[in-house]
Amino acid sequence: MDRRIVIAGTGSGVGKTTLTIGIMAALQKRRITVQGFKCGPDYIDPTYHSAVTGRPSRNLDSWMTGREAVKEIFERGSQASDISIIEGVMGMFDGKNPMTDEGSTADIGRILGAPIVLIVNIASMARSAAAIVKGFQQFGQGDNIVGVIANRAGSEGHYKMVKQAIEQECGVPVLGFLPRDVNIELPERHLGLVPSIERGELQPFFELLADKVTAHIDLDLLLDLAAAEPIDCKSVLFTSNDQLKEPKRVKIAIAKDAAFHFYYPENLELLEAGGAECVFFSPLAGEEVPPDADGLYIGGGFPEEFAERLAAEEGVKASVRSRIEEGIPTLAECGGFMFLTEQIVDTTGNEFPMVGMIPGKVNMQTKLAALGYREAAGVEGNFLLPLGEEARGHEFHYSTFQAKEGADVKAAFQSKGRLGTKADGYLTGNLVAGYTHLHFASNPNMVKEWIHACKQYQQNRK
Repeated sequence: MDRRIVIAGTGSGVGKTTLTIGIMAALQKRRITVQGFKCGPDYIDPTYHSAVTGRPSRNLDSWMTGREAVKEIFERGSQASDISIIEGVMGMFDGKNPMTDEGSTADIGRILGAPIVLIVNIASMARSAAAIVKGFQQFGQGDNIVGVIANRAGSEGHYKMVKQAIEQECGVPVLGFLPRDVNIELPERHLGLVPSIERGELQPFFELLADKVTAHIDLDLLLDLAAAEPIDCKSVLFTSNDQLKEPKRVKIAIAKDAAFHFYYPENLELLEAGGAECVFFSPLAGEEVPPDADGLYIGGGFPEEFAERLAAEEGVKASVRSRIEEGIPTLAECGGFMFLTEQIVDTTGNEFPMVGMIPGKVNMQTKLAALGYREAAGVEGNFLLPLGEEARGHEFHYSTFQAKEGADVKAAFQSKGRLGTKADGYLTGNLVAGYTHLHFASNPNMVKEWIHACKQYQQNRK
């Protein structure tokens, strides 16, 4: 028997992440090896998971990668762990389309045959909580809701009333509760929180959550309920483990530090499996593009949080600029795209000079500029996604790009989202840059194209 459990919610803001982190931390204290997963494309919650478990958390997204790939990503990620904890996204049935469950937490639960624990915010209600749970049970299509956790209970007495009602009316156990307590509410999630996680500043908060979960939630019951049958999984992305042992033909330099670190683990693993050696460098630490690199990947993050430091790294900026001008096959996503523009302008109007490869500037905003899934269609000259090829990904950013007046800005993609299709990004030579975070599992041919372009670049340099 395997152990896996989905932590689903009745909606956003009910406390899924707080409870997920708390359960992970409490189980870790018992010396249980926990593997974290996140439904959907979000990068921030997996950063919390990784900080608590010490293992890279992975995204499970049936819309971006397809159903078989979800199983494979799950199987690969959960190896050598005692239990997999899968944090849901939004409400349990919320996905890409209001008419179907595709991409939803429920969809991931069905694909993986995973038991589900439903989180209900019971503030200001008692017996009505049972009606909510019953509604979720009846709305689903065979979803295995095995238990409930109540959040924001006003008192132990309040919790007991809710527990009695749910267990009587819904026939599933209530595993416990968390009290209404501002000290255990997760700080408002935003990109700037991620560096504080990495610096260990939230460690005391994780400890507090672990203690609260241990005191109020039946972890032994949760472990029992998490038992599930093994998954029947086909290899659709990684043909064999031997593939990872193949000789590496090219080196791809990856910017990785507090400013640039939003990478799907599978993107890097697919590059490695395809014959690339991933080497890492830190622009924030003043590290230039490694001289033996044949490709360059500058992922998402939040360069705006470190704009002053990045602006001062003239050597780093010059090395990135000269290598791109030389033709190194480069993908720059979101934060990486912003870094390659002429300047980042913060919300108070301060201007910070960046690499200057993309003619224009990025203006930061206090409100979200874009959020949602994207279907990216390649254009002529795009080495990664040629004309006629498509890939899936998502956008999430607080900035807008303003092209330099009179500049010839050729888009890297045609990007289709909920509001229609628009040109996205910038293409010149072997540079592909844009706001969309691409998931290589949605079109593994991107890996072949990139490695092929890297080999050509390598030969041209000899």
